[in-house]
Amino acid sequence: MPKSILNYSLLCAGLFISSLSCAQMDSSSCEALVSLGLADGVISSAEYVDAGSFNATSARGTEVYNDLQAFCRISAVLSPVEGSNIQIEVWLPVQGWNNKLVAVGNGGLAGSISYSALAGAVAEGFAAVSTDTGHEGQNPDFLTDRVLLTDFAYRAIHEMTVTAKAVVSNYYSINPRFTYFSGCSTGGRQALTAAQRYPDDFDGIVAGAPANSTVRMTMQQLWNSRVVNEKPSLNLSSEDFVKLNDYVLASCDSLDGLEDGLIENPALCMADPANVAEFNQEEIEAFLLIYQGAVNPVSGELIYPGFAKGSELAWTTMVRAEPFGYSNDMQTFVVNQDPEWDFMAMDYSRDLSILDDRVNALGMQAINPDISEFINNGGKLLLYHGWNDPLISPFNTISYYNEVLSTIDSDAQESISLFMMPGVNHCAGGNGFDTWSKLHTIDEWRESGQAPQRINAAHLEGEVATTRPLCAYPQVAVYTRSGDASDAASFECR
Repeated sequence: MPKSILNYSLLCAGLFISSLSCAQMDSSSCEALVSLGLADGVISSAEYVDAGSFNATSARGTEVYNDLQAFCRISAVLSPVEGSNIQIEVWLPVQGWNNKLVAVGNGGLAGSISYSALAGAVAEGFAAVSTDTGHEGQNPDFLTDRVLLTDFAYRAIHEMTVTAKAVVSNYYSINPRFTYFSGCSTGGRQALTAAQRYPDDFDGIVAGAPANSTVRMTMQQLWNSRVVNEKPSLNLSSEDFVKLNDYVLASCDSLDGLEDGLIENPALCMADPANVAEFNQEEIEAFLLIYQGAVNPVSGELIYPGFAKGSELAWTTMVRAEPFGYSNDMQTFVVNQDPEWDFMAMDYSRDLSILDDRVNALGMQAINPDISEFINNGGKLLLYHGWNDPLISPFNTISYYNEVLSTIDSDAQESISLFMMPGVNHCAGGNGFDTWSKLHTIDEWRESGQAPQRINAAHLEGEVATTRPLCAYPQVAVYTRSGDASDAASFECR
């Protein structure tokens, strides 16, 4: 077993060996991991990455991580079953490791390593691991392969985590004290899947805007395109969304006591598009259907909630004639399992329990509210969602949170918290306060045992522009009417 970096640091400090010698020793201990045997895979490379030298090439171009400390970069391929080809990377900080491991989630159809999330975790002192979930790129063809679908659904994250724990223990000669998961969107689904399916894998889980209901969420996302296509004379534009948003803010921005372009609790906003004189009846009906969400036309049952008041500026992604790609792919290949399926022929009056059972069996949903075993193991679940999310309804996360509370023992209710983020889009973005350390929050909670009640978050425009508290649901931030409105200290959670 290679000597630990902690031992090397002590050796360097005690014997005053030159920094160059220490760097060479660190490099050797890292590169030695290439020979580490894995139960269901192989380490393909182990390299020492100098501080500030890491480059990642992606669809967005080359990202240079100039401020990132030196780390040991381990690449491995896992094959727990025949046909699996799960790529993972484990990043191990050379100095200042906090004795904890973070697994980071994916977005969309995954298909790549989450480099920026790995870098963020390492910058905070964590060892970190990420996976492509067993396929490369966003091509949905892999969804028709049962092995690859299973890897994407749940197996890759679990196998990645088991392997990463072994790598970390080998490198540092000590087991990680705590292991966390942090992800948003698809990563949020992965997070809830871990809590429900593998309750022993993580000590704390951060789930943002979870795409946990594959059947119903994608029905609602495609509902918006149905609304557009079923009204032939409807011609909605981004200007219409701006006009609607202006009206909504004028109606509801002041409900929280401060006119600042944010609605703290959109559930209380009663703004009616019918009051905007410029909109015709067809446009008004379309807006109301989007706010409402997908509904069974026969029973009137709400299938999946719609978008919140105040989110209108971001609707261009979803409220259009072309179906949202992720939703169309999921409904075509996973839910309906018919490559010729047409979203315009979707039957919203079907017995959805049949579809839920089918997709649950595939592991592609994470809707079970019983996470008692995870909580009984000491696990903490931190949920968050942007109120202005134009992809996944924030009301769904609130519903799941309430379902968990009504399912688990009341003594365990201090083990789950939800933070809604006013003015924040999908996972991040928008004019709200989206910048805060999820890892610091879950780690502090796990260490202290005290559930977070208030998180001071920032809105960044180059530098920190303003700060505002995020409050544990159902509380909201209220301006005290004294002090600087751009400073979180001037707000209380009530």
